[in-house]
Amino acid sequence: MNNPPHFKGYRPIGLTDEHQPILLNYEEYEAIRLSDYELLGHVQASSFMNVSRPTYTRIYESARRKIAQAFVLGKTIVFEGGKVYFDSEWYMCNCCNCFFNHPQKEQELDECPLCGSERVEQIKDK
Repeated sequence: MNNPPHFKGYRPIGLTDEHQPILLNYEEYEAIRLSDYELLGHVQASSFMNVSRPTYTRIYESARRKIAQAFVLGKTIVFEGGKVYFDSEWYMCNCCNCFFNHPQKEQELDECPLCGSERVEQIKDK
């Protein structure tokens, strides 16, 4: 996952019922971010996520249905789980502000996977 959410989810205003929240997997969040925020097509987004185009489409469709269900039923959305790399090195692009990991440690990282800029820096644990 290249840009994990910086928050745990969303809650409808005016409702306090948190029973059975809608669980949005990290890869579903990433699919929404890539297609609806970054405006990438399914082919480009699937390549970015390193999955097949049909798999990407299924992930994206699942995310949209969950978000629609949360909106219509006034449910809380909680981000969690999914197939995410947390044990790899993380980087930030100083051009487009994209956060991304680099699980292929044997390959040299020379550019941002989103914008192609060479202005990337590794994020160090503090």
